[in-house]
Amino acid sequence: MGHRAVPIGRRLRYRREVIVEEHWWNGDATARGRRDVYIRSDGLRWEVQAQIGGAYGRSKVQECPSRTSASILAGAWRGGNPAWRELPR
Repeated sequence: MGHRAVPIGRRLRYRREVIVEEHWWNGDATARGRRDVYIRSDGLRWEVQAQIGGAYGRSKVQECPSRTSASILAGAWRGGNPAWRELPR
């Protein structure tokens, strides 16, 4: 299906493989300006991660009770800016 698995360190929290279901990027390739929003799931739990500054930047993770609530939160964190683009899974 083309989903990306989350690195093994995250699997310990869930005890199951965590899949990135959706990923958006703000289009800024600089380390200071890059923003990413991910929706992830292990098939039972859902979470949204907002990452600032690329792979070595800061991030915040919020658990959600359903895919619908994860989608709503991800949209809120993207703020409706048209520069955001969904990246392929």
